[in-house]
Amino acid sequence: KLMKKLIFKILLFYFVVFLTRCKSTNNCDEIYDLMQEQEESWNKGNIDDFMNKYWNNDSLIFLGKSGINYGWKKTISNYKNSYKNKNEMGRLEFKNILCKPINKSTHIIAGKWSIFREDSIRNIGGYYSLIWVKKDKVWKIIYDHTS
Repeated sequence: KLMKKLIFKILLFYFVVFLTRCKSTNNCDEIYDLMQEQEESWNKGNIDDFMNKYWNNDSLIFLGKSGINYGWKKTISNYKNSYKNKNEMGRLEFKNILCKPINKSTHIIAGKWSIFREDSIRNIGGYYSLIWVKKDKVWKIIYDHTS
């Protein structure tokens, strides 16, 4: 009887661990889907829609080649100043390398980004680390470090 209880507890433990991992994976998949939507928006030349995945708040942090910037308005302004038209925007591709759940509502995503352009404008790319937080049942980027 003691052995049955022990086996039951061990099985219950592994079941809980399995469910937790499945939930984390599903969150990663959900975030990856949102990033796919961002790619599609970018590739249509729609920076406004691309930015909908960012937290629309003055506390948004974006760290890039020009340093650290705060706020959604500053971030969208920087994107629009750097990419004035669809040709300059090119075709964006994300390659997610890592999804690290911090807890059920906070995940770190790291990966590689590439922009492929036509004509004589050179292709560009680099790496990113993003902190996604679920706010009011919606995932939002609150921190973006792009190199």
